[in-house]
Amino acid sequence: MDNGLIPHRYAKALYKYASENGKTEEIYNLMKRVIKSFVDNPGMQKTLSNPFVTSQDKEKLLLTAAGDEADNAYDRFIKLIIGHNRTDFAYEMMLAYRDIYRKEKNIMQVNITTASVLPQEQMQKLRDLVNKAFKGSILEFSESVNPDLIGGFVIDVDSVRMDASISNELEQLRQTLLRSK
Repeated sequence: MDNGLIPHRYAKALYKYASENGKTEEIYNLMKRVIKSFVDNPGMQKTLSNPFVTSQDKEKLLLTAAGDEADNAYDRFIKLIIGHNRTDFAYEMMLAYRDIYRKEKNIMQVNITTASVLPQEQMQKLRDLVNKAFKGSILEFSESVNPDLIGGFVIDVDSVRMDASISNELEQLRQTLLRSK
């Protein structure tokens, strides 16, 4: 069976259950916390895939990753994936649920990358620019710094990219010079 299909099926079932119980947003917020735990702790996936780690320890790990606000629906979901020996797909299930929720709620992920940390007023101007361009959508913003940009910024909105960085300008200039030979 396709490894992408298994997580998506479980996430879809969880989303349906959460919808029926009015908990889609609550579970979404839990999933974001668990995803962050996976990102912050790369060894988590190895632990969940390890056959020598007990089911009880895997359950504790996944419940702890959700934080103190873990919900009964989430607890039941964790018991379900443990009962079906699917813990090695847990991270992909969390990502799939997040994607299903975002699609259903028309939420777009925005990442603003700058060459250095910007003052809050300038960052707000960039957010306002994105809000104008994507009216009618709910936007979730994140920010990062990449000194390799040299200056300027890059804004990624789902699969759309606006690159106003100096490094991009230099690369375009280099390409133009190469083509003019």
